[in-house]
Amino acid sequence: MVKGVCRQVIVVKGPDPRLFEQAIFILKEDAVKEGITDEALLKEAERLSRPRPRKVVRQALWGLAGAGATGLVWLLTAVL
Repeated sequence: MVKGVCRQVIVVKGPDPRLFEQAIFILKEDAVKEGITDEALLKEAERLSRPRPRKVVRQALWGLAGAGATGLVWLLTAVL
């Protein structure tokens, strides 16, 4: 149990209610002192809580590389 600690937090509703109910961000003590507005803090918290889009191109390249390696191994075993 922690006593005597006061923290500022931002609570953001989760983007997918099946997975997360809410996200809680604990602010640094000097975050407000640096001149960052409340709106900027809220936007950053919402940005971080959104799911990131998948890297479709990277996944496709890895899939093609795996298919190519499989084809190469199949070709080598058929020739030998």
